[in-house]
Amino acid sequence: MGQTALAGGSSSTPTPQALCPHLSCPEGLEELLSAPPPDLGAQRRHGWNPKDCSENIEVKEGGLYFERRPVAQSTDGARGKRGYTRGLHVWEISWPPEQRGTHAVVGVATALAPLQADHYAALLGSNSESWGWDIGRGKLYHQNKGPGAPQYPVGPQGEQLDVPETLLVILDMEEGTLGYATGGTYLGPAFRGLKGRTLYPAVSAVWGQCQVRIRYLGERRAEPHSLLHLSRLCVRHTLGDTRLGQVSALPLPSAMKRYLLYQ
Repeated sequence: MGQTALAGGSSSTPTPQALCPHLSCPEGLEELLSAPPPDLGAQRRHGWNPKDCSENIEVKEGGLYFERRPVAQSTDGARGKRGYTRGLHVWEISWPPEQRGTHAVVGVATALAPLQADHYAALLGSNSESWGWDIGRGKLYHQNKGPGAPQYPVGPQGEQLDVPETLLVILDMEEGTLGYATGGTYLGPAFRGLKGRTLYPAVSAVWGQCQVRIRYLGERRAEPHSLLHLSRLCVRHTLGDTRLGQVSALPLPSAMKRYLLYQ
């Protein structure tokens, strides 16, 4: 579970320009995060599903976030509107640390995974239909009730990662892996063996009135690209994140400058 730096990654514009070569880093991640994010309509189409969540969860703003009602002794989950079977997909989860409580789990689920339990638990990842990372405890869950769950990411001396408010979920259905990124760093694959399924973004929560936002950042399919597109990636990689703002000063035709900036 190695870690790869995403230069220039941030919660507002996660646009890495220099992904270090790493076997665990999904192919196309740099390209996907360098492109402009989908518009608001697309983000809502990939947002939380008000018809596919616990009765204790209220989905708001067309799916951009949900709020959990303060119900005691209940764990409540939500699934996204779209399921993914192909391609590389990335979405951003924003979950304030003070609203996480004892079990705050982020990951993916099939359409069969349960979304409510009458006790506090890491619901996501508790059976064979879901996979989740408890961002408070730093544990991975799949068919797991808690004891013996592996730590993620694996620190140098077993230290637990302090997960910030915003993290990226990286689902590669071509390779069948699920990974995460925080603070501009790819943390490596958390789960493998996911090919052949249809998986939805999902979380499970226990904190009353917690608000969990989702922002879909895009998809990349494993298809050949044009030489023009590959040249753009090469130029952007050479410039680096800190110099992309100087593209307008380059001695290039206006159309080419706009193309380099995805405009």
